[in-house]
Amino acid sequence: MPGDHPQLSTIEKMWRREVEASTTYRHLADRERDPKRRDILNRLADQEDTHAERWATRIELATGRRPDRASVERGLTWFQRISDTSVVLHRLEQEENRAEAEYDSLMARLSDPEERRIAEEAKLEEADHAVILRGLAGGAMPSPRSALDTILRRERWHVRGTGWIGDAIYGVNDGLGAVFGIVSGMAGYTGGSEVVLAAGLAGTLASALSMGAGAFLASKSEREVYESEVAREQAEIEADPHEELVELELFYQLKGFSPDEAHAMAERLQKEPTQFLRTLVHEELGLSEESFPNPLRSTISATISTAIGGFIPIIPFFFTVGMPAVIASFVISTVAHFAVGASKALVTTRPWWASGLEMTAVGIIEAAITYGLGLAFA
Repeated sequence: MPGDHPQLSTIEKMWRREVEASTTYRHLADRERDPKRRDILNRLADQEDTHAERWATRIELATGRRPDRASVERGLTWFQRISDTSVVLHRLEQEENRAEAEYDSLMARLSDPEERRIAEEAKLEEADHAVILRGLAGGAMPSPRSALDTILRRERWHVRGTGWIGDAIYGVNDGLGAVFGIVSGMAGYTGGSEVVLAAGLAGTLASALSMGAGAFLASKSEREVYESEVAREQAEIEADPHEELVELELFYQLKGFSPDEAHAMAERLQKEPTQFLRTLVHEELGLSEESFPNPLRSTISATISTAIGGFIPIIPFFFTVGMPAVIASFVISTVAHFAVGASKALVTTRPWWASGLEMTAVGIIEAAITYGLGLAFA
């Protein structure tokens, strides 16, 4: 009888996962410029399509209806078009690892031999996909130069993989939080008079300029530290080049290369002094020139995004005063907190709703404390 399958909900979940993975792989392939990487992504998508088709057939047999693939595909498009490729690859790797574990659990409950076979094949391929994705996220390493770029890209994922999107999100977050606190406190103190608007505008301007100046000085300081360390490492290479060569070999061995492979890579890099120096600085100190933000871009991004975030809580006070303005400010600021928190999903691997709720809770607590403080001084 259609709908009586004991594991139907789990099978539908696995079908949806396969469709999501296939759709994501194809979007990444469309954006990929490297023909080899594009071909790998398309082949991964084909394999996921095969899994999805098998599960769709089982669902149709159990329910009498074909699952709607288009609805799943439409729901993914916005994230894939906006997010950084490295973020998407990292998420996909996590999903493949999670799918492998879920297939283990599913197989323990399946009694149908055909469904067990489908799950077993899918599980094995998910494990392979996770390994392939890890390689795609880091890049291939056929030569010393590409090995170097791989390491630097991997470190950039941890340090600055978010790019300007991340800078903007955290700037809005800072401005929204700071000025929302000011507005709440002043509203509690004055009851929502015109003073709140003046305080909010002053807070917005101060926060934006402070964030911009801080971003500029931080970026400049990071680069100065990097240049200083490069000079020290250059002196070490000139004093004892053989010891530095051995040191780099050991770093590569720790990464899993055989002694012969590590020696060959380090020796070839040593023939390119600039790249050799760059690699040693990165391996010893975790520093790379590409990981540092552009001071001008950081300044502009931090200033504008903080100003936008700070402006949101004071919008109602341009049109009204008193408690209506306070309530309106609270509502739009709470919604903005959730939206900004959810947008962090573009640069992190957390679920969008978890980030949104977390930031909303922080904003409400902040408003309650500052509003209460304002009332206490009123």
